[in-house]
Amino acid sequence: MNVNEVLADLNRRFPNEPEYLQAVSEVLKSIEDVYNQFPEFERYNLVERLCIPDRIFTFRVTWTDDSGKIRTNMAYRVQHNNAIGPYKGGIRFHASVNLSILKFLAFEQTFKNSLTTLAMGGAKGGSDFSPRGKSDMEVMRFCQAYIQELWRHIGPETDVPAGDIGVGGREVGYMFGMYKKMAREHSGTFTGKGLEFGGSLVRPEATGYGNVYFLLNMLATRGIDIKGKRVAISGSGNVATYTADKLISLGAKVISMSDSDGSIYVPEGLTREQMDFIFELKQIYRGRIREFAEKYGCEYVEGGRPWSFPCDIAMPSATQNEIDGDDARALLANGCIAVSEGANMPSTPEAIEEFIKAKILYAPGKAANAGGVSVSGLEMAQNSQKLSWTAKEVDDYLHRIMNDIHSQCVKYGSEGDGYVNYVKGANIAGFMKVARAMMSQGIL
Repeated sequence: MNVNEVLADLNRRFPNEPEYLQAVSEVLKSIEDVYNQFPEFERYNLVERLCIPDRIFTFRVTWTDDSGKIRTNMAYRVQHNNAIGPYKGGIRFHASVNLSILKFLAFEQTFKNSLTTLAMGGAKGGSDFSPRGKSDMEVMRFCQAYIQELWRHIGPETDVPAGDIGVGGREVGYMFGMYKKMAREHSGTFTGKGLEFGGSLVRPEATGYGNVYFLLNMLATRGIDIKGKRVAISGSGNVATYTADKLISLGAKVISMSDSDGSIYVPEGLTREQMDFIFELKQIYRGRIREFAEKYGCEYVEGGRPWSFPCDIAMPSATQNEIDGDDARALLANGCIAVSEGANMPSTPEAIEEFIKAKILYAPGKAANAGGVSVSGLEMAQNSQKLSWTAKEVDDYLHRIMNDIHSQCVKYGSEGDGYVNYVKGANIAGFMKVARAMMSQGIL
C-alpha cells in the first residue's frame, strides 16, 4: 500500500468530505508499515474495502412543529463495516451533521469497537435536526419520523444504534418506541435505553468514566498520581459531566467546562455542589454554561475554548477538531502533560503532531472514549440474556475493557525509546482484528 496514492484516490472520489478524509489519513499513515507486512492484504484490496462504507442510507425526514408548520431535515445512516459483529454506533442530531462527519464517525467507530474486544461492527447515523430550542413534542415527532424510514435497516443482529450529540435518553426512548411499534418486537435494537425497558446501569456514565480509567492507565506508566492535578475539560454534556464527576471523586481539580457559547474557568477546581448544579443545568433544564458563571461569579470566556487555561491534563469532550495547532502549543506551554480524548477526533492533525513531538501522554478518542460503546455492548448482552446486571458488575467489566484497550495500545504503540504512541497503537490494534476477520470471510 502506498498511502499517498490511496489518499489521492479517495480525495478524487470524495472531494467534499474533509472530516472523513482526515480520519482515513490518520489511520492509514499509522498502519502502513504493518499493512505492507501482509502481501495478501494488498492482493485482496483490503485497504479500499476497509475505507469505503458497506452502505449508506440517505433520506428526508418530514415533521410538524408546534405551530403546525411542516419542516424537513436530511438524515443518514452509514453502515461502515460488520466483519466482527452487527453494525453499532450512535445517532447524532445537530445542525452541523453532514455525510462527511458521519462517514468519519462510522470509520472511527469500526476501529473503536474492534478495540473493545466485543462483537460489534462500526456504524453512525444522524440528522441536521437540532433538539436545542425544540419542545418535547417536536422532538418526539421528529424522532418518530426519523425511525419510520430507518426501522427497516436496523435490528438486534443487524444494526444497533445508540445516542450521540443531541441524542440522549429522551430521544432514544422516542426512537425505540417507534421502532417497537413498526417492527412489532421488543428487542435490544437500541442501546442507551431507559432502565425500565432494557437499559443498562452505568451507561450514561460510561464514556466519561472509561476515559478516566484509560487516563489512569496512561499516568501509571510514568508513576503519576491523578490527585491534585488540574484538568481542563471541554463540553458539558454526558461525557464531560461524568468525566468531571469521576475526576473529582479521585481528588483531581476540574478547572473548566464549556458549551458552544463559551467556557468557564475555576482555577481552584469545581466543588461537588457546583458539579451538581452543572449537571442539573445541562441535563435537566438544558441551560447554558454562562448561567453557572452568573451564579458562582467565576471567569467566563464568551465564545472561547478552555485550552488557554493553565492545566496538567486536557480532556476534550465536546466535538471534532476543537483543539488546533495553536491550542496544542498553548497547552504544552502551560505545562500540560497528558491529553485524553472524550470526544471523537477533537484534535486536528497539527495538534496531534505537536503532542507526539513533545512526547506527552496522548490518547486518541477511539481508545480513550471507547467506554461508552463498551457498555452499549454490555447492554446488548444483558438484553440477549433478558437480565440486568448490577452497577458494580457493569463497572468492573468497563474497568477490564479499558485496561485491555490500554494494553493493546502499549503492545502495538511502544517505540524504541520507551515512548508509547497511543495513536499508532490504537490504530494498528483495531485494524488487525477487523482485517483478519475480513480476510477470513472472503471478498464481499
